[in-house]
Parts: sequence; C-alpha cells; structure tokens
Amino acid sequence: MPLLLAQAVAERLGRPVTLGEIGMAEAQAPDAGMGWVFARDRTDAVRIATSFWSNVNRREFLSGPGFAVSAFTTPVTRWLITPADEAADHIGGRQVGRADLDELRDAADEARRWDSRYGGGNWKANSVTACLTDRSAPLLRGSFTDAVGRDLFSVTAELSRLAGWTAFDVGQHDAAQRHFIQALRLARAGGNIPLGCYVLTTMAMQTLLRGFASEAVDMAQGAYERAKSQAAPRILAFTKLIEARAHARDDAPRAASRALAASEDLLGQAGPWCADEPSYIDFYHHARLSADATEVFRDLRNPKAALTWNRQATAMQPGAFTRSVGMRLAIVGTVHLQERDLERGLELGHQSLDILTHVQSSRAEDYVRQFITALTPWRSEPDVQDFIHRTRTELSITA
Repeated sequence: MPLLLAQAVAERLGRPVTLGEIGMAEAQAPDAGMGWVFARDRTDAVRIATSFWSNVNRREFLSGPGFAVSAFTTPVTRWLITPADEAADHIGGRQVGRADLDELRDAADEARRWDSRYGGGNWKANSVTACLTDRSAPLLRGSFTDAVGRDLFSVTAELSRLAGWTAFDVGQHDAAQRHFIQALRLARAGGNIPLGCYVLTTMAMQTLLRGFASEAVDMAQGAYERAKSQAAPRILAFTKLIEARAHARDDAPRAASRALAASEDLLGQAGPWCADEPSYIDFYHHARLSADATEVFRDLRNPKAALTWNRQATAMQPGAFTRSVGMRLAIVGTVHLQERDLERGLELGHQSLDILTHVQSSRAEDYVRQFITALTPWRSEPDVQDFIHRTRTELSITA
C-alpha cells in the first residue's frame, strides 16, 4: 500500500517524502502494506488477517516506521459506517465446534492475566500471535454455522486486540496498529458491535499515548456513539474514561470532567461485574476509574483533585495488576512533585521502580520518564541524582 507507507514515512520524518524515499522504504519493508487494510469483503478480511499473523514476527515488522495516526483513518471510518456484517457462516475445511471456541477463549483469558502481571514482553503474552496463526487461522478456513461463526470471529478479534495491546506495551507500535485494525475488522465479521467499540477504544488509547490527543477524542466519541444502543454500560463507561484521558492530555478540563462523570454514571448503571458481561471488560470498576481519574487530574496539573481521586482507588499492592500498580505509583509520585513535596514524590518513585523492574513494558517506562521530567526543578539534589542513576541502571532509561 504505497499511500499508507508514504504517510507513515512522512510522519516519521516530519516532512513530505519523495518517490525515491518511498521506493527505499518499500525495498527495506517488502510487506509494508500487510495488515493495514480494513477489507470490505469478509473473505478478503480473513485472507489479509491470516497472512499478516504468519508474517508479523519478521524483522521488517518489528523495526517498522512507528506509529502513524493516519493509518487508522480508513479502518475507523469503515467500521463506523458498517460495524457489523450480515452473516458469519462459512463452508470450508473441518467443522468448527464450541470446544474450539472454548480453547480460544481460555487462551485469551490467560494472555490477559499474564499481560497484566508481567507486561506485554512476557513469553505468555507474546504467544498470542502463535495462537492466531496456529489455531485461529485454520478455524477461520473451516466450516461453521452463523452462530458459531459470530463467536469465532469475535474471540479471534479479541485475540488480535490482545496481540496489538502486547505489541503496543513493548513499543512495537507499527505491529500494534496492524493487529488493532484486523481486530476491528474481525469484530465486524462477527457482528459484535460492543467488541468493536472496545477495540476502537483501545486504538484511541494508543493514539492518545502516542501524542495525538485530539484524534483520540474523536475515536473514543465515535466508538461511544456507534455502540451506545448495543454495548453494555461497563464497555461504554470505559470508552468515556479514555475520552476523559484524551481531553486531559489536550488541556480541556471541562470536557475531561464531563466525560469522567459520564463514565462514573455508566459504571453505576453496570453495578458489580457479572459473568454475563464479556470477560475482556472485567477489569473496569470504580477503583480503576479512580486510579485513571488520578492521571486525568495529574495531566491537568490539579494535584488536589488527583489526590482526592487516588484515595478512592484500591491500595497499591502488586498482584494481578502489577504493571498498573507500578505506573500508578509513578503517577501519584508526580502529583506530589506538583505539590512541591519532593520527599514523598521520591518515595513513591522508588516504590514504582521496585515493581517495574519486574515488568517488561515500555509503556510503563514512559510513566517513569514523565516522573523524571517532573523532577527537573530538583535535578541537582543528591537524592534526585541517585534516583535517576537507579532508572539508568535498572530500567536503562536515559534522562
């Protein structure tokens, strides 16, 4: 796809590109268009996704051009226009049954648990792409009814989303985007609008954390509006949370507060998580909202509000959500630095490092970098120098 490649190269270089530069990029990455396409036809969608999965671990994907916000434009537009295919049945190879679907669901649940505890770089989380290639791809070429097909496409979409999330977490943004695009297309193939909403919200989160807050707002709002009559309140609540975070990064406090309030209201409608809800959204409850609201008000440089929300979150003890605890400690530490409390800020910063040294996540390291930036007024202090030295030796972060 020369146009997408040109856009990606131009964004990386920060200027228009010549035909020669496009040619050089194509020569360096012969499969540069693979995985970017959101196919209109379902058969094409399966072919594109399975081909991408079988090639994603090649060197050219792992060293791609990085995040290109323009690559999401067509997939998002096509999903918003038509979020669900009409049918999901297929006649092909062996018969696909419920036992096959249960195996894929178990793989997805296990990958989510390992990702939360050890980060996207752990071996179990990375095994998702092997599951897509070795298990999902043959099933997608099999025979299945409409009902089984909808579930098959849906669980495979969630596996592709997870593959994208783990790639994003370790800084492989190019591969992550392609996984997300295929996940969104497969959710459409399964007629699963709520899952498509969740995938699009995840894409908005990547867009936000790569520095495109305004575009992330548009994506989160689009996800919400398209799915608000079909998705469960908890899914919609998470979409509003990401919108709030994007508004905060865009320095829009009123819009951020409105979106955060909407998320809280929707969570109130959802109540405690129950088995009837999708397992991929079981993490989102009031404690998680409170933790993310702390980050919202950190970004808005409102430490009083941030600490108020932090007191409503659960105690910061590593466990099932080790990475999240480490990042939250860095966030709250930054809030204390905004209050000019260096001693408490450094204490939390060290606690964050204690945890994150056991997690493989470049996204988590970004929070440590933000904390280091907040230390700028005290850079000459010996305790601060000791902390920065620790980040260099233990996380290889250069400040």
